[in-house]
Amino acid sequence: MKKKREIVALALLPLIYLYIMKLPSVFFLGLLFFISAGAQMEFYSMYRVKKSFSFLGIFAGLLFLYSVYTGWGEVRLLLIISFLLLVLFRLFDRKAGPEQALSDIAPVVVGFSYIPLILSLQIALRDAGPEWIIFIGATVWASDSFAYYIGKNFGKRKLYPSISPKKTIEGAVGSMAGGVLAGVLIKILLIDNITVYQVLAVGFLIGCIAVLGDLTESMFKRDSGVKDSSSLIPGHGGVLDKIDGMLFVTPVVYVVVKYVVS
Repeated sequence: MKKKREIVALALLPLIYLYIMKLPSVFFLGLLFFISAGAQMEFYSMYRVKKSFSFLGIFAGLLFLYSVYTGWGEVRLLLIISFLLLVLFRLFDRKAGPEQALSDIAPVVVGFSYIPLILSLQIALRDAGPEWIIFIGATVWASDSFAYYIGKNFGKRKLYPSISPKKTIEGAVGSMAGGVLAGVLIKILLIDNITVYQVLAVGFLIGCIAVLGDLTESMFKRDSGVKDSSSLIPGHGGVLDKIDGMLFVTPVVYVVVKYVVS
């Protein structure tokens, strides 16, 4: 199954590359809309969030991404209004009393912070150069693939069994190796303004962070009692299952692009 998934991913790579690298930035915004809304929907479904709250969280996420894209200067005001609306929705929910109010509100806020808030950084990265989006995708995919194959064939010591019983320390080392190799390859093919030493360090860091992103989603799934975030993509799980590592890696690459590379 895993081999088939990798074959499908490799077949789609040219299309993904052309979409990100060649089309105008508004098309990339559309892609972020799809990913953000799908992932938020899955997260809220995992925690059985009420439909009205889910809708507000997803709408706020899309509006936030659009505001960042257009450079609107009152993004903080948007966040404040969205939060106050959420609280008022819960306050005037006739089917619920004051009990469990925080439990109803918290997943909506976490889902927003976990998904569209982080994804918004990719808008600035796309403006800095679409190759950085390719860099994130390639390094995370390689980290995940190396972690799987090395863990499956050589893994003996459990990494964090209470969260993810199948993950091993050897697989985590494989993730670091995958991040380094993919980072060097993308540097050679697409990126000039980063040194070899920098990309080696960043690739290694991405390999580490990708594992943490995967473990974080596993924590949420175990907490909510589900195996996959959804079955949207046959054999792959849901949108959130595909971007968990990317969510944690994106801030790292943002910091590198903004403060490290010239």
